[in-house]
Amino acid sequence: MCGLPNGSSAAGPPDTFAFEDGDTLLLYTDGVIEARAPDGSFYPLAQRVGQWRCSGPEGLLHHLRRDLLDHVGGRLGDDAAMVVIQRSPALHPVQQLKKMVPVNGAHR
Repeated sequence: MCGLPNGSSAAGPPDTFAFEDGDTLLLYTDGVIEARAPDGSFYPLAQRVGQWRCSGPEGLLHHLRRDLLDHVGGRLGDDAAMVVIQRSPALHPVQQLKKMVPVNGAHR
């Protein structure tokens, strides 16, 4: 399971959330939230991310990267990664198969 040290059995039941059309998911490593400013303060991702929530995935990453580098004084002391995923509406509705068609006449 992600985020747990090797050999840890502290995992509880997984949380599930709806991910609807237009929703955005930001994934990031600890290098982002543990990035420190020259005064020692951590990067306040939770407070900053909302400022650019309407910028689209590319815009959000652009603004967060710029803001993160400004926060640390231009250079990160650790590796950091961010990925933004935005759910787009389906281009065509998904149709359920009413009848499974056997491949080469074989039944499964």
